[in-house]
Formats: sequence, C-alpha cells, structure tokens
Amino acid sequence: MVIGIASSPAARRQLAQLLGDTEAFLIVSSVDQAREFLGGVEAPSAPPARPPLPVVVGEVVAGPEPSASPPALVVDSDRRVVRWRDREIELTRLEHDLLLCLVGAPGQIWTYERLHLTVWGNEHLGRGSDIHSVVRRIRRKLATLDASATIDAVRGVGFRFASA
Repeated sequence: MVIGIASSPAARRQLAQLLGDTEAFLIVSSVDQAREFLGGVEAPSAPPARPPLPVVVGEVVAGPEPSASPPALVVDSDRRVVRWRDREIELTRLEHDLLLCLVGAPGQIWTYERLHLTVWGNEHLGRGSDIHSVVRRIRRKLATLDASATIDAVRGVGFRFASA
C-alpha cells in the first residue's frame, strides 16, 4: 500500500493521478491523518536496524534521479517556494499549484481544461488568458533564478514542463 501526503487539494489530485496505476493507495492531507487512519501507530523509540528509505513530503523534485548532486528544481509545498540550486523564490498559490502539476509530470502535456480543473477547481472557459498570465509569472520567476528548466507552450493545447 502506498500512502501519499499532500497539503493542498490540487496536490492531492495530482498525487492521485500519479498513483492511478497503483493497486492500493491512500492520500491524506497530513502525517497525523495518516497515523489516525493506520490506527495511531506510534513511531518506534529506538532507531530502526536498517536505515529508512528516503521520504519526500511536501515537495516534488524534477530532473534526474537524486545521486551525488542535489536536485535541480524543487517545488517546496510547505513553504510555497521554488528552489533552483541554492536560490529560491516565493510563489503565489496559483503559481505553486500550476507549477506543481507541470513539474510532477515532466514532458507531459497538460491541457488548458485539465490545468484549469486541477488548479482553479472549475471547468475551463474562454481563451486561457488566466492560465497564460500565471505561466508568464512563473517563467519570469524561473528566469530570475537563472533556471534552465522551462515551461513550453503547446499551441492550442496547453503546457508542458521541460527540465534541461
């Protein structure tokens, strides 16, 4: 069983999409809620015999699998910032939720309709100027960080995240 923890509704929806092929999964909004579901399991007082597997809570990492070098682009949901190497910049709620969608599935095209439903929580109406405005602000912030990651427009369809 996979247990996912995501604080915002948009992040929980994205996590559900990512775990869609998993046989059994649970998505909760906090560690306390996960513990409650599991019957109040207490953390062991003694350290485990084997080192635990790495766990990332509240952030999505884009780029190559972590090895000796730190991840290239990190969206920190707890603090609502995007970090590129040793620099970071704050994000608005809309910027955070939209970037989290794109970064969570690099290279995948997110349609205007799907982004609008996931980020705004309603159906997409109109030409998409609201989405374009948020993407423009995110691009500006990524440029301020000198990040090589980009958000590519797919004309008439939507957007995708590309990490360099």
